[in-house]
Amino acid sequence: MSETNSAAEAAAPHRYTAAMAADIEARWQDFWDAEGTYEAPNPSGDLAGDPAVVARPKKFIMDMFPYPSGAGLHVGHPLGYIATDVYARHQRMTGHNVLHTLGFDAFGLPAEQYAVQTGTHPRVSTEANIENMKVQLRRLGLGHDKRRSFATIDPDYYKWTQWIFLQIFNSWYDEEAKKARPIADLVAQFESGERAVPGSVPGSTLPLRLAAREVPPSWSELTAAERADVLSGYRLAYASDAPVNWCPGLGTVLANEEVTADGRSERGNYPVFKAKLRQWNMRITAYADRLLDDLDALDWPEAIKLQQRNWIGRSEGARVDFAVGDDAITVFTTRPDTLFGATYMVLAPEHELVGKIVPEAWPAGTHALWTGGHATPALAVDAYRKQAAAKSDVERQAEAKEKTGVFTGAYATNPVSGEQVPVFIADYVLMGYGTGAIMAVPAHDSRDFAFARAFDLPMRCVVQPSDERGTDPSTWDDAFDSYDAKIVNSSNDDVSLDGLGVVEAKARITEWLSEKGIGEGTVNFRLRDWLFSRQRYWGEPFPIVYDEDGVAHALPESMLPLELPEVDDYSPRTFDPDDADTQPETPLSRNEDWVNVTLDLGDGPKKYRRETNTMPNWAGSCWYELRYLDPHNDSALVDPAIEQYWMGPREGQPHGGVDLYVGGAEHAVLHLLYARFWSKVLYDLGHVSSAEPFHKLYNQGMIQAFVYRDARGIAVPAAEVEERDGAFWYQGEKVSRVLGKMGKSLKNAVTPDEICAEYGADTLRLYEMAMGPLDVSRPWDTRAVVGQYRLLQRLWRNIVDEATGEVTVVDAEPDEDTLRALHKAIDGVSQDMAAMRFNTAIAKVTELNNHLTKSGAPVSRSVAERLVLLVAPLAPHIAEELWHRLGHTDSVVHQDFPVADPAYVVDETVTCVVQIKGKVKARLEVSPSITDAELEALALADPAVVAALGGADIRKVIARAPKLVNIVPA
Repeated sequence: MSETNSAAEAAAPHRYTAAMAADIEARWQDFWDAEGTYEAPNPSGDLAGDPAVVARPKKFIMDMFPYPSGAGLHVGHPLGYIATDVYARHQRMTGHNVLHTLGFDAFGLPAEQYAVQTGTHPRVSTEANIENMKVQLRRLGLGHDKRRSFATIDPDYYKWTQWIFLQIFNSWYDEEAKKARPIADLVAQFESGERAVPGSVPGSTLPLRLAAREVPPSWSELTAAERADVLSGYRLAYASDAPVNWCPGLGTVLANEEVTADGRSERGNYPVFKAKLRQWNMRITAYADRLLDDLDALDWPEAIKLQQRNWIGRSEGARVDFAVGDDAITVFTTRPDTLFGATYMVLAPEHELVGKIVPEAWPAGTHALWTGGHATPALAVDAYRKQAAAKSDVERQAEAKEKTGVFTGAYATNPVSGEQVPVFIADYVLMGYGTGAIMAVPAHDSRDFAFARAFDLPMRCVVQPSDERGTDPSTWDDAFDSYDAKIVNSSNDDVSLDGLGVVEAKARITEWLSEKGIGEGTVNFRLRDWLFSRQRYWGEPFPIVYDEDGVAHALPESMLPLELPEVDDYSPRTFDPDDADTQPETPLSRNEDWVNVTLDLGDGPKKYRRETNTMPNWAGSCWYELRYLDPHNDSALVDPAIEQYWMGPREGQPHGGVDLYVGGAEHAVLHLLYARFWSKVLYDLGHVSSAEPFHKLYNQGMIQAFVYRDARGIAVPAAEVEERDGAFWYQGEKVSRVLGKMGKSLKNAVTPDEICAEYGADTLRLYEMAMGPLDVSRPWDTRAVVGQYRLLQRLWRNIVDEATGEVTVVDAEPDEDTLRALHKAIDGVSQDMAAMRFNTAIAKVTELNNHLTKSGAPVSRSVAERLVLLVAPLAPHIAEELWHRLGHTDSVVHQDFPVADPAYVVDETVTCVVQIKGKVKARLEVSPSITDAELEALALADPAVVAALGGADIRKVIARAPKLVNIVPA
């Protein structure tokens, strides 16, 4: 320690320093914990409390679930946590019962990957990470109700995750009622004959086990296995053999949302392939319309709503059947008005009809371009299917210059023109979208146009171009696509669309298709059912067992939780990342004693086999907001009265939900869409009153940091980089600098522990909130932290004598200037806090504090106390300390936030600038309430203005009360 610092500390032993901050912060954190300062009372149950507090308006404030990483927190992580804490503290001080807590989303791949690498059990490493994170978060002084905290890996928690899965499994979506209903209601309809067994009605598809029957049976004639097959077609959670995203490098399948735009795994960046496997799915598609419609009433950023709408992808159009021999290819099109322009068809290579319609030989006259150089259609199709299977969906949809495909050898009949159109397969058509088949209208679709050019296919103009290109597509450079044009060349003996606009033509042709029984108006969605299986160990076990016929049975609630068993080897079987010809092998399948069990499910002891997949890491975060409400309830998911109190619908929140949910925009689709789906199912089944989980969503920005890289592109320690002459150097070598993410791997992470040690937690809190608007990303600069440290030192000095430690405030009334500064600050900070503009709130506190510092006079007690209350949400430790030093015995946390006196908020006078020809000629002190006319008269009478005009006539006077008058001489 330098002699200068030693002398300063000797002269001011009670100065606010990092050491003093550490002492203050530790003491008050202990006090808050001991006193239960942040405990929010429920209206009933084991967390019931003071009825007077329960009677207040409530606020449920939430952060997105943190994952307890082994690397610990860097200063970017707590940004949202500090923001919600500041907001929650302000809400408490403005008379609300505030629920604010934090749990841990602890299942998932990171812990399992670490376990595989180190041999440490995932639970051991995860629990150690949670404890470390709790210590780091506690140091920040976050006002959480710790009684309500939990981790998703707690059996008491995932018991209810499993229970919710069973509610979904035991439900179906009633299209008429537009809601989920118990599967027992559906069974009753089948038993009574009110609903026919699928296959008993024209056009319906028989489940696999029933397909062998020549005559579709009644429900009573079905075997147990056949009934299970029927119900699986309705259940909201169901297992099916379907194309999945198989990632050999991770040894698991992934949901569509977990695959990047490059066709690789979001975690690990491994290649992802299409494979057909039996997996659990959630029928989220049943809720597509409601997931769209209910967005309107949510207070979410428009960008997030748009991402959800685009992901759900609702489009209106028509389903049309094209006959191919005895079969029919069904397409979905949003432009049925262009049906007369369909000159060929394209199937996805995986389409089930491909194998049925391929003839033995090429039809006479087949264009050489169409065959791919193969002797027969079967050879051509087989080769092309293998080629397409090696590509990801993203690669297949990319706008590649070269269009690939092959003719199947089959022709379909265009239902409006009767023309025979060739049927191709091409990789730009995917089974996952629409019906896996398209009618190609090359004159009016760019991709179809490019394909038609590549394969010398005919084009027909059926939408009149609005430019000079004419109606012969062979002369065009690209397709013409417009909703404002007229339909042409589109008529047959029964129907004509010629001369109609697009909207009218769509309606006319859809009606005609329906009358002929070859199509109907319909709605299509981009959204696909949610793949809900993972071939991993570290996840929630499915509460499902299979009997000897392979029928799935739900475990009764009395057998929950089904705990994750110990296994000798919890690593998944991974493969060469590029080897698509591999199959998953689950870690749980190796524990045969756990997998093969004898259970009595109500009909006597029988042998069963457990499900060996686990749930995805999204499962636990689909409903955690509900468990925060009633965390110790062992007989129900949540007490209905408690859920109604905190999350029920109310004025302005028609769907209910959390009052404020803060987190990163990266969860726009995955987590938010899944959580909304689970909420709606629970709402339909009567378990909750809130149809939406989160009413208001706020996306905080990111704290960024400079990344320094050497000539090899390797990140070097940012703290050891030197700046000289505008360049950056590390160990004598010049390095590059770019602004990017903060992280351990980038060697630019700054931990909150470092900043707390050097300045204190309150300084860190203030700096993160003062860096800029909360929803904007901003760069971290450790050197700038000292600015907020000095603010707290000046605040301390205005109330406490640094030499003696005595409080220096006086009981005298403040002067008028100080009162105006105080009440302007109160007014501004109040508005900023409510709107989460914490950076400008801090600026106003700083302005008031500086006013008191500059005055040089002792601070009035009434001003000092209100200043401390203004600071309390932002810097709670120093506020609590000063509040008690000012003589109070109760916590500052529950004090009323100051209220501004309007008389002092309005300025007594405002300076008005008077300009002549744009140059300032006078400044007038006027009332803020002066009118334009009064201001004009006052300006024209001012001696300086009269002198400047010199008797000249006036052409115009522009008065903008109370701050500007502009005079234009003649």
